[in-house]
Amino acid sequence: MSNFKSIVSLQFFFFSSISLLLLIPSCLAYNVVNFGAKGDGKTDSTAPFLRAWMSACSSTSPSNVYVPKGTYLIRPVTFTGPCRSRIEFRIDGTIVAPVDYNIIGSSNFWILFYKVSRLSIYGGTIDAKGHSFWSCRRSGHSCPPGARSITLSWCDNVVVSGLKSLNSQIMNMAIDYSSHVRIEKIRIRSPSGSPNTDGIHIENSRDITITDSIIQTGDDCISIGSGSMNMWIQKIGCGPGHGISIGSLANSLNEAGVQNITVANSVFTKTQNGVRVKSWARPSNSYAKNLIFRNLVMRNVGYPILIDQNYCPDNNCPQQV
Repeated sequence: MSNFKSIVSLQFFFFSSISLLLLIPSCLAYNVVNFGAKGDGKTDSTAPFLRAWMSACSSTSPSNVYVPKGTYLIRPVTFTGPCRSRIEFRIDGTIVAPVDYNIIGSSNFWILFYKVSRLSIYGGTIDAKGHSFWSCRRSGHSCPPGARSITLSWCDNVVVSGLKSLNSQIMNMAIDYSSHVRIEKIRIRSPSGSPNTDGIHIENSRDITITDSIIQTGDDCISIGSGSMNMWIQKIGCGPGHGISIGSLANSLNEAGVQNITVANSVFTKTQNGVRVKSWARPSNSYAKNLIFRNLVMRNVGYPILIDQNYCPDNNCPQQV
């Protein structure tokens, strides 16, 4: 009899739990198409994306900005917080930049998330169409400075999962002045000859995890700048590219250092370097400490581990002291 009572109690708890779950409201969805976005790859959908974001960001309940299947053209855009509740940006389609590289190239940023907390970005593809910009850079003509494809600035508690970034003008992804960011299962692809197209660049940020990702690019797969600490990087497929770099450090006398960085269980294929620490040969308060590199596989790599304290690109060197 006691066993029967236990079974009944368990069944009651099970079905009661289901009932409670059914009562929990799902995220409020804000589909960009309902705000006027067109998935034809030609219509400027910047304003509809912003309207959907502002509606979701002002919601007191958890909300979702949804980009359905299709190709959506957007100009430089800033998604600004803080938002009133947790917010999700889910992409099932493709977001593309305008063909004229000057439109985003003069802005420094293409897609910027600024002062947003409790943000999740899932899936989808972003394509900055950087080919004509790279051609301008290689030609020596006067070109705009170029735009980062996606940037997290002054953000906290962020997850980016399943995103694919193609053909950035310069950096595919940048993280600055942010904390508690997890990047997972992303794919980054720019041609090996594309100039300064870092995969992921981090600076002045802490508690960053990057895992289970493939990065193919023309510059560093991951670059870690000053003021970065508490980073865990693992299960990265890097190549082509310049490897995973810390620095360049010592750009100025008073500069924050880098500490507590782990790179583990990753594969480097046909990269210029594997893991690298680079600093200018000039006086500085900067430093690099508590660096761990372990279980790394190097395949046809130029310099598997490189520590360069006389970093001097383009033969434009400061006077060594």
